[in-house]
Parts: sequence; structure tokens; C-alpha cells
Amino acid sequence: MKKQIITRLALATLWLSALSACAMPAPPAAVQQQPQPQPPAASSAEKRKLNVFGAYATAVEEPWVGVIHTALLKAKEAGEIEYTYTDDIGYTGDMERVLREVAEKNKPDIIFGDAFGNEEAARRVAKDYPEVAFVFGSGGGPAEPNFSVFDNWIHEPAYLSGMLAGGLTKSNIIGVVGGYPVPEVNRIVNAFTAGVWEVNPNAEVKTTFINSWFDPAAAKEAALAQIEAGADVLFAERFGVIEAAAEKGLYVFGSMSDQSSLAPDYVVSGPTWHMEPTVSYIIAQVRAGAYTALDLKDFSMVAKGGASLAPINTNVKGGIPQELLEKVRAKEEAIKSGLFRVDINEAQPPASAKK
Repeated sequence: MKKQIITRLALATLWLSALSACAMPAPPAAVQQQPQPQPPAASSAEKRKLNVFGAYATAVEEPWVGVIHTALLKAKEAGEIEYTYTDDIGYTGDMERVLREVAEKNKPDIIFGDAFGNEEAARRVAKDYPEVAFVFGSGGGPAEPNFSVFDNWIHEPAYLSGMLAGGLTKSNIIGVVGGYPVPEVNRIVNAFTAGVWEVNPNAEVKTTFINSWFDPAAAKEAALAQIEAGADVLFAERFGVIEAAAEKGLYVFGSMSDQSSLAPDYVVSGPTWHMEPTVSYIIAQVRAGAYTALDLKDFSMVAKGGASLAPINTNVKGGIPQELLEKVRAKEEAIKSGLFRVDINEAQPPASAKK
């Protein structure tokens, strides 16, 4: 028995030796496995398009809302987002209903809108849908986790527009027609007036508020009354004023967007607002999963490309003095470089103001 066990062990040893001799040699230590090729990064066209909804109290023809709408249309055309909207919602309670229906049924990634006049409703809905990024024009602050705020901080180009107006008036009376005397409008009008007085300390600025965000007929009527009172240059903070100026053959300044096409012979320039920097930032944050409630003020100012002076129309009837153009250009560069800061004054302007 013992002899059989020894014989079997000897045979097993011989078999293992033969197997080892036939095995492939181990690869040299210096040889390393090559990395597998990685798939190419997804192009921007292959990224998931975010679902964006716009909720606007007024019609998109109203310049303030029109600026937001235009920026979102550009993002849609660039393939960044899917975009739908409802406008002219009003201020009688429909905003909350619209927002809840959209948040529940459409489940958008982002909702842009204007909360002015619907502030509490917009914030209530945002609180109930924390997974949606709410980005609203508002005079209030942001609210965690998902309610960001923005506004049109165009007081800097409004100051430059005032400089032009102050240098163009012959009667030394300039008319301004605004919406409501709220801080967001007041700071634009006050900056415009300060610009007037920089070049013309003898000018009087008359301001009328129509107590509406969009009533072109009322704005035109207010402008005509100012013309009757001696104004020969007008600032159309609200839509409707340019028509009155064109009928009377007077210099006029638009607002929010370049409105020279409305009256090419009379629109000089105006403060313009650009929502593209804000929209681009929000899209990037939501796509990266890094969105949080913020005050987006800086994205609507000159330094970030959110505001600018509309191209100065040197072909207006009556022309523009070269010396005045040079003063305005120099001040514009000082603002861009940070050497000159336009004061933010949100006090209600008087009906008539003299320096």
C-alpha cells in the first residue's frame, strides 16, 4: 500500500513538471496593458435640452418682457433649450394657477418670469416645487432653495442717454414718461436726470408716471402733455412715447431694447438691457446640477454685458454735435473701466426737477 502511494505521488510530480514546461512565459514587467480608447465627449448638440417655460404678466410686445423672451428664443435657436411660454397673464390671480399647472404637468427644468405684481404667488408656487429652478424679475431677494431674482439694472446707460438729451434740448425742458414710481423705475429716471445735468445744469426734467406697465395710449397722451408744456426731448421709459415724439418731430430715447426702428428719424439712442448673460449662466448651472437661489443683479449691468447704450443714431433729423458725442463716449469708457460709477438713487422723482 505504501509503495502504491509513493508511485502515485511520483507520477503526479512528473505530470505537474510537464504542465509547467508547456505553460506560456509571464510577460516582462516592463510591458503594460494599453489604455482602452474613450468615447468622444458629447458635443453641445448632443447635450440634453433643458425644458424652459416663460410666464409673463404682460404681452411679450412690452419691452421689459420682450428682452427676456428674446434671450430665451436665442437659447432655443442655439439648441440649448426647449422653450414655451404664456404671456399677458395679468395680475388678478392667474399667475399662480398658470405656474402650478405648468410645474405639475410640464415638469420644466426652469421657469423664467416677471414677479412684479405677482410676487407672493410666484414665491408660493416655487416653494412647493423645489426641483424646478424659478428665475423671476423681482424687487425682492432670492429664496432658498430655488427662487432666484433679477432686474434690469440699466441705470448706467440711462445716465449716458441723459447726457445726450441734455446736450440736444433747445427749450431746456425734457420729458420722461415712466410706468410706476417703484425703485426699479426710479433709479433709471434719476440716473437719466443726473446725466442731463452733467452737460446741462439749466435743464428741467418733467416726469409723468402712467401707473401701468403697458398702456401705449396712456404713455402717448402723457408725452403729448409734456410737449405742450415745452418739452422738446423725450425719454420713453414706457412704450408709446416714441409715437408722440415722431408725430411732433422731436428727439426721443427708447428703453430696454434698441427702438430706433420705430422712428429712425427721431430715436437717438437709449438704455438697453440684455438678458443673455443671465440666461446663459442659469442654463449652465442647472445643467451642471449646481443651481441655487441667487440675486443675479450683476449679470444685468454693463460690466457683465447685461446693459449697454443703444447705438447712437447720428442720422436723426437735426443731427448730434460731435463734441457731445465725444463727451458721451468718454463717459461710457469710464463706466466700462470702473473709473466712473453711476449712483443708484431709487427715490421717487418729482413731477418737475431742476438742479
